[in-house]
Amino acid sequence: MQKKLAAEFLGTLWLVLGGCGTAILAGASVGWVGVSIAFGLTVVSMAYAIGHISGCHLNPAVTIGLAAAGRHPKNEVLGYVIAQVLGGIVGAGIIFLIASNIQMPPGAPAWEVGGFASNGYGDHSPNGYGMVAALICEVAMTFFFLLVIIGATSKAASPGMAGLAIGLCLTLIHLVSIPVTNTSVNPARSTGPALIAGADALGQLWLFWVAPIVGAVLAAIVHKTVLGGDTETA
Repeated sequence: MQKKLAAEFLGTLWLVLGGCGTAILAGASVGWVGVSIAFGLTVVSMAYAIGHISGCHLNPAVTIGLAAAGRHPKNEVLGYVIAQVLGGIVGAGIIFLIASNIQMPPGAPAWEVGGFASNGYGDHSPNGYGMVAALICEVAMTFFFLLVIIGATSKAASPGMAGLAIGLCLTLIHLVSIPVTNTSVNPARSTGPALIAGADALGQLWLFWVAPIVGAVLAAIVHKTVLGGDTETA
């Protein structure tokens, strides 16, 4: 269990460092497409690095959804979630240490640009989408993310391809939803940046816990009742 928790901590740290780090440190150069690819690459790389140790969830919603689908032991959920949130916080802290030592644009610390890649709605949505739009988007994106994860890790799926499928799915999710919420689908990814971004991001953080978990549990229900409900992983 200690190895699993260490893997989840390091994997989620890398997700935030690679994905949010790209948005904060290189977003002006790579744009939303580049940030989307960066998030996908973090998952692909960690899937093959720690997938055999912990399953490479890197996301409380994924852990809860897989447990609800019968794919993960329920007695490990709390430990996984704590490790993931701590990893997200440390990843955001590392970005802050880097970003707070440069100026971009002149006179404004880089970590203030874009709210430190925090998630939000209304005035804090990249394109001004409201709370209802953000809620629907996050539920829907997480729902399909979990369906892909459950399907790609099934014993009936192509062996060795799960990490690529899941990483590409996360890339697509970001391409769709960065303009809406800055893309969460992951409470741990949202929590780390929100702690640094401050009160506005923290005040909206509830949505980026509730919506991904709801989407993940709905995917587990659909998997069980509509798509066959197998509980064996590859």
